[in-house]
Amino acid sequence: MADFGYDISDFYDIQEEYGSLADFDELIVEANKRNIKIILDFVPNHSSDENVWFQKSVKREKGYEDYYMWHDGYKNASTGAREPPSNWLQAFRGSAWEWNEERQQYYLHQFAVKQPDLNYRNPAVVAQMKRVLTYWLDRGVAGFRMDAVPWCFEVLPDAEGRYPDEPLSGYTNDTDDSSYLKHIYTQDLRETVEMVFQWRTLLDDYQRIHGGDTRVIMVETYSGLDYVMQFYGNRTTKGAQMPFNFQFIIGGNGDKNNTQLGATGFVKIINSWLTQMPAGQTANWVMGNHDQRRVGSRYGENRIDLMNMLQMFLPGVSITYQGEELGMTDLDISWEDSRDPAACNSNSQIYEQFTRDPARTPFQWSDEANAGFSTNATTWLPINPNYVTVNVKAENATSPSHLSLYKQLVELRKLKTLQLGATRYANVGDNVVAIKRSLSGEATYVLVANVLGTAVSEVDIATAIYATGSFKIKLLNPQAKATVGDSVSLSSLSLEPYAALILESV
Repeated sequence: MADFGYDISDFYDIQEEYGSLADFDELIVEANKRNIKIILDFVPNHSSDENVWFQKSVKREKGYEDYYMWHDGYKNASTGAREPPSNWLQAFRGSAWEWNEERQQYYLHQFAVKQPDLNYRNPAVVAQMKRVLTYWLDRGVAGFRMDAVPWCFEVLPDAEGRYPDEPLSGYTNDTDDSSYLKHIYTQDLRETVEMVFQWRTLLDDYQRIHGGDTRVIMVETYSGLDYVMQFYGNRTTKGAQMPFNFQFIIGGNGDKNNTQLGATGFVKIINSWLTQMPAGQTANWVMGNHDQRRVGSRYGENRIDLMNMLQMFLPGVSITYQGEELGMTDLDISWEDSRDPAACNSNSQIYEQFTRDPARTPFQWSDEANAGFSTNATTWLPINPNYVTVNVKAENATSPSHLSLYKQLVELRKLKTLQLGATRYANVGDNVVAIKRSLSGEATYVLVANVLGTAVSEVDIATAIYATGSFKIKLLNPQAKATVGDSVSLSSLSLEPYAALILESV
């Protein structure tokens, strides 16, 4: 629990805080009854230092000597002090190398000190992790969300056994900050992509032998799009069905605040994925996750419904972080209450730049104590005071609410047009995003959204997305002062600030 479950001490068991293997098996059975598929979070890059593999590696036990990334380091010629093998930095601040007194060597950890990196150049490690995947497939998981994949391989040392220093990024003067360096030797290597190809082959083979639906791979990577797209595979080899599309997180204004992002920026984000995705693949859209500020805090609370509508209307897979369907927002967490190692490894002056805690507050079930999340006197992180109104119980009893609209969108996605239809999109000025989904023999659907805080009038959407015929309102957000069933002219449309409509051809 040094990094809340991302430091795995046993890849074949469930951490006690979360239950037991029996509980897990029951979860699979009950989910199957409800036609829900369970995907497991798979952490390939590292283990916990409490893992038996690491303890054996420290002792150089046979078969485990090179399970992790070990190096002697160097003696400084002038001071005689021992120094790490290279200048590499961990994601959570400071050197990525840690001295191990017992083994008398440094080990690489690209995350917390208690998360030593596995050595994927060792075939025994590759085989072991394939056993892990097979073990959980045997227990009934439908696939894997693969964590921090770009870190799996590092560059090979030179003939003298030296690892190259990474160049300075010029982005910051903070020498402990991961972004101080360009990670050209420790991230985004081609071998990592090919490892994912091997995992896809394993999952496909498993399905062929055992039957059932496709077992899926979701890959977490914030890398450049040219690298991310490689994970899909190529003409001869299949890769991940869903290399995560984080463009709505990182593709906006280049910072954590997209409240001012206009329609031009929205279309640029949509375009960046759809134009670079290999032919025959499926898009996916991730608006937020456990490492990012919440959508309502990043894009503005006025755009919560609009963002859900956009995400669910675009072609492909929609990926929602828990709470976004309710419109949950960030809670500023004090230094004293901070739990995230990314923040705790800094200091009280700068921790807010690094903390992921604001988006990790407890899920808001009801207006009862602790938002109905826990019967304990206190919770791991404080609960957002807005839980009194922003909660499942209240939103289930109210329409319109964020949740009621989200459920309508889920139903809408069952339409053939949204599942299989062609997509055309454009911005009209910097206010309006327009998307058309069409399929021969089916109704055409159009999403129009005014993404800014100023009203627009008599806008021509029809020309922008080549839409003809008559349309009526199918769904709308509360900012749109209109009524479901109203007729709409696409050649002369007026929209209130932040209004979003989904229209159906008639």
